[in-house]
Amino acid sequence: MAPKSLRIAWIGAGPGPNESGGVPGVASDLLLGLTGLGHHVDCYLPGTARSLPQRIVQADRLTFIWGTGNWRWDRWYSRTKIGTFLTGLLNRSVGSVRLRRGLARRHAIEPYDVIYQFSNIEALAMPRSLRKSVPLVIHPETHIAGELRFQLAERRLSLRCQPAYVFALTVAMMAFRVMVQRRRVRDARLLVCISSVFRDHLLRDYRLPLQDTVVIPNPVRLERFTESSVERGVGEPARVLVLGRIAARKGIEDVIAMAERLQTSGVQAHIRVVGGPSLWSDYTPLLDDLPAENSEYAGRIAPADIPAELERTDVLVQASRYEPFGLTVGEALAAGVAVVATSEVGAIEEIDRRVVAEVAPGDVDALAAAVAQTIDRLAAAPSEIRRLARAEAQRRFDPAVVARQVSLALQRLVEPAEAAGSDA
Repeated sequence: MAPKSLRIAWIGAGPGPNESGGVPGVASDLLLGLTGLGHHVDCYLPGTARSLPQRIVQADRLTFIWGTGNWRWDRWYSRTKIGTFLTGLLNRSVGSVRLRRGLARRHAIEPYDVIYQFSNIEALAMPRSLRKSVPLVIHPETHIAGELRFQLAERRLSLRCQPAYVFALTVAMMAFRVMVQRRRVRDARLLVCISSVFRDHLLRDYRLPLQDTVVIPNPVRLERFTESSVERGVGEPARVLVLGRIAARKGIEDVIAMAERLQTSGVQAHIRVVGGPSLWSDYTPLLDDLPAENSEYAGRIAPADIPAELERTDVLVQASRYEPFGLTVGEALAAGVAVVATSEVGAIEEIDRRVVAEVAPGDVDALAAAVAQTIDRLAAAPSEIRRLARAEAQRRFDPAVVARQVSLALQRLVEPAEAAGSDA
């Protein structure tokens, strides 16, 4: 059967697509990739309408339908991190429920072939009346059972950094969301998993059938990172970057121990930690233990500054204990940066091991040794390794490549249903 143009109802989460990378950047790349392949996408977003990037606004076959939430920053309910997270979650839920009617009305006028739920497993915008007639695809970027597991496993670290009531509220909220997700995820006809390691977590925690899943990596917009940066040499000392949230499950305690190992072993490296806490987890107090002789904590930077940060970097370290994907890995490779990561980081799957070193989660000695060995290999052939890193990012994460994989998965899902309908 020849590929057909699909009508897709996209159910998003959070603020929607943007150009600054992260999950909103993934949304932009996938929406433009799918519409570029000829599909028609109605994008339902639970928040209040806001300005969108020009390339999104000007895209053909792409329409946005917004909720009517009135949530705002710097109000009484959004002045604390935990308040911001809880009220933001509630507002998105209310907005999603309001979108149900609009989605059902549009489907009645011109039926959708598939409903594509991006980022959030428990989004509420899927109309009950369509659950049996229109296949639901869920494309999560994380799952709360995994987040909860590491909140509990790292409770001593959490309580060193935050009040006990924040930890208790977070655990209670996550436990409730796990129950909701376990029910909601079973409605999916197809689960798009951003890595094999993430799929394994999902199957184990939510008891899902393997045949209802497909593994497709996240896209990385390569043009954010200049190709000329691959010709640079290695810093003296070598620049080692830890980029991401300073929060639970990110291996922050292992980063500190790694920095100490590198210092005592005389490795010429400067470790720069960049990032801020999440709304429910703040491990920044741990960074007071970073050795000042070879390390610094630079705080949070704007997403637009990440390309420049990576272009000054030699090695990216991703020490996570749980990491469904790890967009910083894909971005680092696109900038010609070699990577040292744990086996739990989904983005290193199928990447040439000449530009990625894999270690076991929590193995600090192996982490420090891999950083030292990567620096030595870079010093011997910097341009060769950087070019290969860039090429691997193009091969695996180019938005056009990823969009074609998603499109093919949707075609395969829809076509058997159409064939069955025609037989009947």
